[in-house]
Amino acid sequence: MSIRNVIYLAGHIEKRLPADTFNFIKAAGEVAERQQQRLYMVGGVVRDLLLERSTLDLDLVVEGDGINLARELAAINHAKVTAHPRFGTAKLQWDNGSTDVATARAETYARPGALPTVKPGTIKTDLSRRDFTINAMAIELNPGHFGELIDPYVGKDDLEQKSVRVLHTKSFIDDATRIWRALRYEQRLDFRIESTTLKLLKRDIAMLATISGDRIRHELELILKEAVPEKALRRADELGVLAELHPSLKADDWLPSVFSRARMRLSGSPPPPLYMALLAYHLTCDEIGQLISYLSMPKSYSRVLEDTIAIKEKTGELSVHGLAPSRIYTLLHGYSSTALTANSLVLDSTTAAEHIELYHNVLMNVHTALTGDDLKSLGIPEGPRIKEILQRLREAKLDGKVSSKGEEEEMVKGDLNPP
Repeated sequence: MSIRNVIYLAGHIEKRLPADTFNFIKAAGEVAERQQQRLYMVGGVVRDLLLERSTLDLDLVVEGDGINLARELAAINHAKVTAHPRFGTAKLQWDNGSTDVATARAETYARPGALPTVKPGTIKTDLSRRDFTINAMAIELNPGHFGELIDPYVGKDDLEQKSVRVLHTKSFIDDATRIWRALRYEQRLDFRIESTTLKLLKRDIAMLATISGDRIRHELELILKEAVPEKALRRADELGVLAELHPSLKADDWLPSVFSRARMRLSGSPPPPLYMALLAYHLTCDEIGQLISYLSMPKSYSRVLEDTIAIKEKTGELSVHGLAPSRIYTLLHGYSSTALTANSLVLDSTTAAEHIELYHNVLMNVHTALTGDDLKSLGIPEGPRIKEILQRLREAKLDGKVSSKGEEEEMVKGDLNPP
């Protein structure tokens, strides 16, 4: 198959890209030409241009020296260059944009799930290492060929047919994270995984065991950043992929409902840890621990999941009518804000949800007027008694028994000098 499908997209690029981005890539192609290198725009930006979708990603690949080219390109937009010599890549960042510049490369996999061995290559070898045909296209940027589509795997046809298709039969064996990416692209673009690719995906689900937990978590985070992540999660459940995270995880009709409520509550995209807490809400404490361990979750995630389950276990007491504000505070103090939100979205008990909202919006921000130093000045020696008195003062303030610094002082003096 010839690498060149002679389709020119210069006018399409100019129409779809912001003017400053278009001017940058034209200038970049001219710099590459002077350096006797060939420069290409690759991957998601090409796919999204052909789909006439907006895109913020700009990835460039050069047949030559990516870092040297990046340093010259930096002058165009007064960009900062961050070079990664080990990988032959560099990142350019300027006031209102950024791009990655990579040296074209070839990859080989020593074993399934291993990170690839990389060596310099051509645009053809660089595209051959991509995950799906719709991401294995490039557009040349050099003058004379500017806008020429490079499409060795007929990805443009798959875009038109709305298909997600791998490049070869060992794709999921080489890198099983592509299973999660296939689901993400399928659902984001409203495509379907092509029939042979779907058979390979089902065949190779077990290969997910060859991938480290943190790499799996990265793919899951990307799904949770999608506009409607439950679509990919439900597809993952349907195909048996979700169970590879933990066999007790489900993405049934409940999940879209609660995810939708989360978006409405936050008027936008909830943070991935909130989605993760909702996804894992029905797991037991032990199962949560297993999931945290498998995905090598950082503290920011593990705390949210552990707190969510801990709050859930207090649902019975939180559901009692007429709970004193001080008791609500005691039950919920110290838990993460995200875990509180997760429970308030899920709980069947209206009373419990209202108590969580009261704590989250009001009670957690209640503080005593007196400080530890104030108590010392009233004659209380430094030690655990100060903490005990401050706690009782807070409880009294929460329950409306004191409302000013003077009333707090009177309460303390009364404790010190009982009648």
